[in-house]
Amino acid sequence: MTTPLPRRQFLQTATTAALAAPFTLSPSLRAAPPNSKLCHACIGVNGMGVGDMQNFRQHKRVQIVALCDVDADFLKKAAEGLPGVRTYADWRELLATEGNKIDSVNVTVPDHMHFAIAHEAIRRGKHVYCQKPMCHDVAEVRALTKAAAKKKVVTQLGTQMAAFAGERAAVQWLREGVIGKIKHVYLCSNRPGAIEQYRLKGPRPPQGQAPPASLKWDLWLGTAPVRPYVPEIYHPVKWRAWQDFGTGWSGDIGCHVFDMVWKGLRMQPPKSVIAEVQKSWAESPERRKDNWPQGDHITWVFPGNDKTEANELVVEWFDGEFYPPKDIRALYSVEDYPPESAMVIGAEGALLYGLGGTPLLLPEDKFKSLPRPKLEPRNHYHHFAEACLGGPMCESHFAQTGPMAEAIILGTVAIRTPDQKLEWDSARLRIPNYPAAEELLRRTYRQGWEVKPI
Repeated sequence: MTTPLPRRQFLQTATTAALAAPFTLSPSLRAAPPNSKLCHACIGVNGMGVGDMQNFRQHKRVQIVALCDVDADFLKKAAEGLPGVRTYADWRELLATEGNKIDSVNVTVPDHMHFAIAHEAIRRGKHVYCQKPMCHDVAEVRALTKAAAKKKVVTQLGTQMAAFAGERAAVQWLREGVIGKIKHVYLCSNRPGAIEQYRLKGPRPPQGQAPPASLKWDLWLGTAPVRPYVPEIYHPVKWRAWQDFGTGWSGDIGCHVFDMVWKGLRMQPPKSVIAEVQKSWAESPERRKDNWPQGDHITWVFPGNDKTEANELVVEWFDGEFYPPKDIRALYSVEDYPPESAMVIGAEGALLYGLGGTPLLLPEDKFKSLPRPKLEPRNHYHHFAEACLGGPMCESHFAQTGPMAEAIILGTVAIRTPDQKLEWDSARLRIPNYPAAEELLRRTYRQGWEVKPI
């Protein structure tokens, strides 16, 4: 039996090449399944996993043949109505046992397990739909993007609204230069109540208790350090609050809000990033060790291109108690500004896209006669399935969205080193001006959870 490379060694080996040029995948290299059906396995069947499963189930050429979840109660409920479906608690057993009986999987589990599961599925030649934010760590995103290209599988990041006609129209307008050369971008997620629901104000409890009989706690922990189970604060929802498991609010929602801008402007990796955070979090060593703050403001500097006014483009993210500047919100309405949105400022106007809605060109009078793009309806999940079946490539494949996810997760490194500008060497996966931050680009996995190289 071959001994796996140590976690750190593998990630450093797998992620040294630059992503300066996008990966491409010719449809001719993607073999369709040998029969008319896409045999699919759902890994994670609670919460978003239920929605993912139902969307795949509705495609007439997708057959869900296997389910996996560490919680037996969720697994049992998901299996209802799927006669003959095979069920597993351990995703490793599913992938080993199913072998060539499955063509694709979706990975809808806490962030800290995305890479290990998706990478192993790709290593085995399976097409992968992975929920945002793709991975927990920057180095994982890089390695997974490269693995997908090497194995020539179909991939899709869970940015469901990328398929919506509104977002696709906004992308088209940016590519056509409707608002002129781009000067600045403001992204935000200030959804009322969401921050309190997912983020915690204190450190981890000092003691735990036995997990419920339905939950395999060790499998839930997976690659993360061992800690005792405590009800209500980890499984099944509030894991997003903890640095060991989630990626904070910007990691959770950032891929959705950034997606239109990234694709429309055909952006490349950032040059630098800095974050301002909630003061009470910054001043609490206990919270900084374990939790994500309940508010942050991230600023990236990206290289400019033929769509930008200058040779650099500043992109800002606001969440929690941080809001886009009042004068920017006033371009639409300070009172009614979309709580999750992207505002792109151009030399000849602005584009506002409220997440999942209809994009708006500002000032409205100037653009009222401009016809809207006519786009056919599209289902994000079905587009992935059709690509797996030999159709056109889907809109959020890793070669396109991996570098975006990497930039977003780099923002979480900045959150954990607040007020420190981090210079980013994308080609070498380095932060040359602040080596301490480099330790946050990758984790050391728990013994027994090492990832096999491809």
